[in-house]
Amino acid sequence: MNIEPFGLERWFAEYEHEADIMLAESGIRSLDADRFDLNPGELGYVIPTNGDPEFRAEVGERYGRSEDEVLFTCGTQEANFLAFLSLLDDDGHAVGGDAASSPRARSAHAVVVTPTYQALHAVPESMGEVSRVWLEPPEWELDVDAVADAIREDTNVVVLNNPNNPTGRYHPQEKVEAVYDLAEDAGAYLLCDEVYRLLASDPVDPVASMGEYGISTTSLTKAYGLAGLRFGWLVGAEEVVEGAWEWKDYTTISPGIIDQHVARQALGEHEDDILAENRELAASNRDRVREFVDEHGLEWYDPVGVNGFVRIPDGFEDAEAFCRGVVEEESVVLAPGTLFGYDRYFRIGFGLPAEELEDGLGRVESFLERHA
Repeated sequence: MNIEPFGLERWFAEYEHEADIMLAESGIRSLDADRFDLNPGELGYVIPTNGDPEFRAEVGERYGRSEDEVLFTCGTQEANFLAFLSLLDDDGHAVGGDAASSPRARSAHAVVVTPTYQALHAVPESMGEVSRVWLEPPEWELDVDAVADAIREDTNVVVLNNPNNPTGRYHPQEKVEAVYDLAEDAGAYLLCDEVYRLLASDPVDPVASMGEYGISTTSLTKAYGLAGLRFGWLVGAEEVVEGAWEWKDYTTISPGIIDQHVARQALGEHEDDILAENRELAASNRDRVREFVDEHGLEWYDPVGVNGFVRIPDGFEDAEAFCRGVVEEESVVLAPGTLFGYDRYFRIGFGLPAEELEDGLGRVESFLERHA
């Protein structure tokens, strides 16, 4: 397996720890631990290693799925990675030992809607062939016909991120259902990374609820403000989940016992309050960034979630030059769109506390005024 360096993480490694303000963060502000009971009892492994069966059943009910169609993971990153291994690892090893029925029985090919989080195309590219379907500015609309044209006889999986990172585009229910139908007709799965889904006031249905060929991945990181838990899950067909679990025993083995303990509270008695607070913060911060974008004659697609993709001002060579200037002169980290395939855009995250956002926007404004 050969995989390209993770450009966004390398960018953060270069600047994040010394900069004053992280305006490239892609999640909501973190919650305090004292909100939860932090004593799970004995600190052993979670047994079985795919997660507590009763808790998996509770999560599965959200998707109309059984406990055996849910796998708890170390964040969405691991959920996606294990799903790709289950679907695309073309080494002759079949789920359940039946190569003819395995989702890995055909050669590895994925269709990936981009721009998106790098792992959603780089990991499949390390295992097989990837065809990309590009969203186009300024509306970043999902082109269902383009997805249909990209699907081949050997396609294993179609990959979507909804709401989209970095653009904040929330693809509507009817378009996602149309893509699901295309995948199902081709005998391929539709994998949707849904980490921002519940930040919307009226969330679309999760893909795993659309039928046997739907796979949903998510976590408590982006919408719940619990990034430090590293708790996520994969929901899909039992054979896909079983294959992912086989690989998980070689990665993190089981979810953390404290992580699962707190996650159960976050998805239980605390959920309504957490999501209400976070949706309110995301909406008010988005309004503030919208004002900033309008005041400075910038362009963006009005996003859902806590990320926006903003066109850089005229006069800069490209997004990387613009973002380097901002961080080196104002100690504010933005994410250059070159890391997502668009060199005239930058990603701004606005899930952080309101006063920190205001400080960051003020510094970017000072930079813009000096370089107008």
